[in-house]
Amino acid sequence: MEVTRRDFVKMLAVAGGVGLADPRRAWAAMAPEKLMGFESYGNVTLLHMTDSHAALLPVYFREPDTLLGIGGEKGKPPFLTGQTFLDHYGVKPGSAAAYALAHLDFVELAQRYGRMGGYAHIATLVRQVRAERPGKTLLLDGGDTLQGSATALWTNAEDMVQAINQLGVDVMCPHWEFTYGIDRVKEIFGDKDKRGSFTGEFVAQNVMDVTWGPPGEPVFKPYVIRELGGARIGIIGQAFPYTPISHPHRFVPDLSFGIRDEQAQKWVDELRQKQKVDAVILLSHNGIAVDLKMAQRVRGIDAILGGHTHDGIPEPIKVGQTLVINSGCHGKFLSRLDLDVRKGRVAGFRFKLIPVLSSHIPADAEMTALIDKVRAPYAQRLAENLAVSDTLLYRRGNFNGTFDEVILQALMQHYDTQVAFSPGFRWGISLLPGQMITLEDAFTHTALTYPNTWSREMTGAEIKTIMEDVADNLFNPDPYYRQGGDMVRVGGVTYTIDPTRKAGERIGDLTIGGKPMQADKRYKAAGWASMGEVDGPPVYDVVADHLRHVKTLRLDTASRVRVKGA
Repeated sequence: MEVTRRDFVKMLAVAGGVGLADPRRAWAAMAPEKLMGFESYGNVTLLHMTDSHAALLPVYFREPDTLLGIGGEKGKPPFLTGQTFLDHYGVKPGSAAAYALAHLDFVELAQRYGRMGGYAHIATLVRQVRAERPGKTLLLDGGDTLQGSATALWTNAEDMVQAINQLGVDVMCPHWEFTYGIDRVKEIFGDKDKRGSFTGEFVAQNVMDVTWGPPGEPVFKPYVIRELGGARIGIIGQAFPYTPISHPHRFVPDLSFGIRDEQAQKWVDELRQKQKVDAVILLSHNGIAVDLKMAQRVRGIDAILGGHTHDGIPEPIKVGQTLVINSGCHGKFLSRLDLDVRKGRVAGFRFKLIPVLSSHIPADAEMTALIDKVRAPYAQRLAENLAVSDTLLYRRGNFNGTFDEVILQALMQHYDTQVAFSPGFRWGISLLPGQMITLEDAFTHTALTYPNTWSREMTGAEIKTIMEDVADNLFNPDPYYRQGGDMVRVGGVTYTIDPTRKAGERIGDLTIGGKPMQADKRYKAAGWASMGEVDGPPVYDVVADHLRHVKTLRLDTASRVRVKGA
């Protein structure tokens, strides 16, 4: 279906109840052409995107089949998947909304509805809303924007800096941005005293320089204030709290992060009492479970626009008077939050998680030209055909995805090991059966600034300890002790996991090579993304060489993980 720019403007003008009293009913019935529609409300519009992971072009991205909530989280958003998710939000199976939001029938629906996202298509949405709401609109980016592609890696993120400047991002907060190193971050985003090449504002209230000891000095501005529609809006930035733990500390020496909710309360109070703002927004990269707890602990936040965990949620979760919103990943969604702000308070809101169906949204010409320009020097290399898979390739989910299995196989064959480890990263696009896997596709799962692989002997006890530590990071009952990511992917190993048990007791029934693991036996293992400096070949080279050799992938899709107690 071809949609002209004039047709698209008409789509957005459709009211039809979209985003009104019962968004679930609207999502259930919407045809693709109407999924982008929105009836304006109030005097302030906040557009939010997050976790694009440098996906300049439209992509396929399969939502997870497993997201396990612990304790009181079980059975509640965002810990819903598949049919349970669709039932909760009243989404019709097989619809465009179901394709965007759930993993069910993904291959069939991907072939029907096409790719999602792409900065040129997002730019069309943003431009239209700004034209509709002049002087009332802000575009907020929740980070994990500069990392995740070959071109971002090869240009030291310059391609993405140009893209977010062209898009007109007004305010941004960080996470994976720090993997380029603090010096590069300051070149791009500046600090609390000076600007960088980014044309918007960069905020991160919880990043402190502790060169001379704690509590340290703020590195970046904690907040910015913007006048919108006659209202003063304060926007506080929250960087990913565990950056020095989740990535090599050498990227952020002398910096301290953390959640710092007491400090956030101080900024909220300052904004309301001294700066006399009418509304306070937290632009967060905590992850949604941490956002929900922080909303309970920090008073006076009207909305948390969050990221990190890649959850696309069709309705805000309300915690007291705070709206908690997450906007998915890889450019699949653009959230729109319209607020009625008056006399120091938010009197009402209207929200829509807009699916960026690229086949139904015209590409913005200026953004298309920029993308073509930044990709041109690398186009031939990116397009190298490596292999074809007989099955759907994806990563996202609590446990091993099929592209994780590709990485694990590549490591085990390269180093001739019995075991392999691959991080539970949430980024990485999906590829349909029969779709050619290019070098660019391989990089979407491996493009990071500490890519080197390693191999060494480990005891069975060491292997279990690593798995238990990661399981506690993922399933700790207290969200403030979760440091991001999904369960470590382990090749050559089968195991059971009971997320409800206490730390150190979740992993059992381990086998290696089909035999029970022995705690004192030494096994040869391989991995990548080490916190220390290692000198093995980069993982993207290992994976690409593996794919060039096999040419046709035939994966055993049976799970090697059995979940108990969930």
